[in-house]
Amino acid sequence: MKYVTLFSHNRSRSMDTIFRTYTFLVSLFVCLMGSSQTSTFSVSGQILDRETSEPIAFASVYVQSESIGTTSNEEGLFVFHIPAGEEESSIIISIIGYAPVSKRANTFGKNQKIFLSAKTTDLDEVVLTAAKKKELTAKAIVRKAYKNIERNYPDQPYILEGYVRDLQKEDEKFVEYLECASKFFYQAHTVKKEPLVELVEVKTNYLGKKHPWNKKSERKNSIIDLVEDDLIRFDYGSIKGKNGWKYELEGILPYGNGLVYKINCIDEPFQTSTLFVDTKTFAFVRIELTRRAIDNKSWARRLTNGALQIYYNLVLEYQVYKGKMYLKYQKEEDSWRIFEDLESNEILFSKYPKKELFINKIIDDPEHYPFEKNMDVGTSIENQANEYNANFWDTYNIPTQTEKESKIIKELRNRSN
Repeated sequence: MKYVTLFSHNRSRSMDTIFRTYTFLVSLFVCLMGSSQTSTFSVSGQILDRETSEPIAFASVYVQSESIGTTSNEEGLFVFHIPAGEEESSIIISIIGYAPVSKRANTFGKNQKIFLSAKTTDLDEVVLTAAKKKELTAKAIVRKAYKNIERNYPDQPYILEGYVRDLQKEDEKFVEYLECASKFFYQAHTVKKEPLVELVEVKTNYLGKKHPWNKKSERKNSIIDLVEDDLIRFDYGSIKGKNGWKYELEGILPYGNGLVYKINCIDEPFQTSTLFVDTKTFAFVRIELTRRAIDNKSWARRLTNGALQIYYNLVLEYQVYKGKMYLKYQKEEDSWRIFEDLESNEILFSKYPKKELFINKIIDDPEHYPFEKNMDVGTSIENQANEYNANFWDTYNIPTQTEKESKIIKELRNRSN
């Protein structure tokens, strides 16, 4: 009996050991599986003009037929984090005015140089072709594109994920540099409302000393500033082809596997615009709108707090995914003269805000996709920042920081210490 008891006891301990080992191995396997499902590998490079070897800024870098991508910076540099399992996938590099390049992900070398060839289409040839098809004038092209918005843009809810960068300058001094990741829950393009916003993470939040005038009112939320200026959704600007605007077809440019019309527009005296319209689908691919004060006269009234806008530049660029056009990049850059109040003639200082949004993921079926509306639209982003999350930013797709941006951050960091 002693033997049996001893054997039973040892067997029990052995079984416990085996069970604990088994549990540990299962847990480890689950963790590894989870890790492999969320792990990424990265490709990097620099995009250059084949003829001049000059860097190509803001080119699209994305996985073919997938909803993820990134953008080259002003130096043509990029780092693209791709989900594990996509090693055999084709990476597409494209931008308006150049023939696209396709390269398999696992063939990228370290800091790969990618050369794009600029291509133009002879306008005379295009005009001749158009004439055979009942020639379209520049205004007719714009009006057709406006009419086709209903067909070309999402008619169902969707989510966009993206990176926001906000740079603030007063006179010759930078006073703020903010970077954050956000999700945007949009309704169909026909719904005239801004998207709901989830503030996911804040990467950089450097604040310098601002002019005392800023204490009069808290600056508007950077993200809301951007999403309010959706020309397609809110139906205004040069895209409508109205009689107040003059339109001129400048040329035809390559874009992806197709072509776009480039159309210059002017609404005297303050507004100019450039539209890029797909020659087959008549979708707006890129919209540029500029407003500029003339002889110290602005299109806008001075605000009661003394701020007068004298320059405004908006860029909206779209990407096609499953036959619909989704926002890819947005920039809003403006200039303000700041007076003491509504009646004063003395300029206190000038402000130069620049805000950008880089979309890196499209979710066209958001029903079960995680989303939490948590951003207070009435409060600036810098006042909603949490602690820096290194693990998140290590594999999040954003434009590579340029040397100029690094200097701005260093300058702000030194002044805040």
